Parts: sequence; C-alpha cells; structure tokens
Amino acid sequence: MAVYTNITESELSRFLATYDLGALRSFAGIAQGVENSNFRVETERGRYILTLYERRVRSEDLPFFLGLMRHLAASGFPSPMPEMDRSGKMLSVLNGKPAAIVSFLSGASDASPGVEKCRAAGEGLAALHATAADFTIRRANSLGKESWRPLFDAHRAACQEFAPDLERLIAEDLDALDAAWPSDLPDGVIHADLFPDNVFFEGDRFAAAIDFYFACNDVLAYDLAVCLNAWCHSESGELRVELARAMVEGYERRRPLSLEERKALPTLARGAAMRFFLTRLADWGATPEGALVKPHNPMDYAARLAFHRRAAGELQPYGLTI
Repeated sequence: MAVYTNITESELSRFLATYDLGALRSFAGIAQGVENSNFRVETERGRYILTLYERRVRSEDLPFFLGLMRHLAASGFPSPMPEMDRSGKMLSVLNGKPAAIVSFLSGASDASPGVEKCRAAGEGLAALHATAADFTIRRANSLGKESWRPLFDAHRAACQEFAPDLERLIAEDLDALDAAWPSDLPDGVIHADLFPDNVFFEGDRFAAAIDFYFACNDVLAYDLAVCLNAWCHSESGELRVELARAMVEGYERRRPLSLEERKALPTLARGAAMRFFLTRLADWGATPEGALVKPHNPMDYAARLAFHRRAAGELQPYGLTI
C-alpha cells in the first residue's frame, strides 16, 4: 500500500455520498507498499480501506481482483469485502482514478514472524487456494516467468548502480530458470504477493489476508515459493530453515504437495526471487516526486537469489526432503 494520488476531505465526502456507509469522520493515507494509493477511512458506520488504482494495475483486471475478494469473503475466507455503491457497483472513480472501498479487517501484521506465524501463514495460504478453487474468472500472471527477461532487458543497465557483476549474474539466473522451469504442476488462483505485511494475525492465529492486486492464475506451489522468499530469509539473504519447514508444514496441513511440486520448490523459489528483484529494480528510479512511498531496495532480493543460486535446485538447503 502507498499514496501517490492525494485526496481532499471534500472529494472523499462526495465519493462516500454514493455509498450507504454514513458520513466521513476521518481519513489518513497509508505509506506502506508500492502499487496503489490507499487510505484508512472512518465513517459513521465503521472503518474501511479506500484504494485508488495506479501504475501497473490495469482497469480490465479490476473485476478479477474485486470479484475474487468478494468470492473469498462470501465463502468464509478472511478477505476484505468490497463495498457496493447504491447502484450495485464495486468500482467507482475518485480524483480521476479507478477506486474501490473495502471492509477493514482486525488483526495486525508482524514484520519479523517466527515459527508459529510462518506455520499459520502457510496454512492460511492453502486455505486461500482451496477457497478460490471454484472462482470462475481467470487472469494470467502478468509478472510471471514470461515477463522476466523483457523486464530485465528494459532495466539491466540499472544493475551497474548496485554491483559491477550483478547484470551478468542475473542474466545467468534467467538462463538457469529457462532450463529448469517445471511444467504441468497443479495451478489455480494464487495471491502472488503474500508478504508479511499482507497477513494479519490475532496472537499466532492467521486472521486475514489483504492486498489481492497481484492475484492471478498460476502454479499453486509458486505461491508457496513467494512466501518462502518473503517470510523465511534473514537480512543477509540466507534461508532460515526452521521458518521454511514451518511454512511448508502449515501449507500441507490443508493441501499436501505432490512429489513433483516438492521437487520443484527450489526452482520456483529462485523464480519468485527473480520476479521481486526485477520489479524492485524497475521501481527503484521510477517513484514520482512527492509520493508518500519508499521504494524497496532490489538488493534484498539479489541476496536471496544468491542463496538460491548456491542451493542449485537441491532440497536439502531448504530443510526439505522428498
């Protein structure tokens, strides 16, 4: 979450007048994240999150994102519920940008989750996959493997800003991923961005998942690999094996991995690290002046890529076995 487009109290009040949510009491921008403009909103009837869609979010994808959240919430999974305006629409326009308002969920994220939270997050991810299995709208992963080489080619010169050999290493990683990428693994709806700040807990219990604006159809185990990268690495890029084991154990409480999925996890994790390295590289110099957001350093994911490179596709460095 972030703020790129500012809004005034009068603009927001006019927007809320098209809903049955009561009069505005207060609102504030949310600085975390890198994609959309987000605000906490309190009205006479409760608390909500308002999102103005920016940057990589395409308007044609919004029915998928909002429909998925509504499907999950209506099916009992703890997801934000998009609110409908008086005409029955989930999507509107505010300050020239597509906008939606969703329910506020209780709980808190944890920037440094331990074993129990990693286990709970893995189980929550599997529950998400199961609940979304009968969602009928489809969306291809716009930041999937086929996008990585074009994205690198567009921004490879920026690698020199960080390390003299980084461009060569990333090019070699892409070649290795092309050679090893698995096929015919189970797929379905994935979150694709389930970082710790997108999960709420109550104690150690998984309480909610938020920010579904990268959700898509792709390999289910790739979603688990995204979480292994986001939750289970130290600041130096090394994998914390006890966290990775807990994440996989939690996931398999709801959805056991097949043999082929388990064998593919190291390659999928390397690919997930590549995806986030490349988008952070692209974002590094592209943040608009005055935006209430701080871009993420791509070198955090270069360090993870270095770990995956050394692991060379073996399960043992991840604390996993066949």
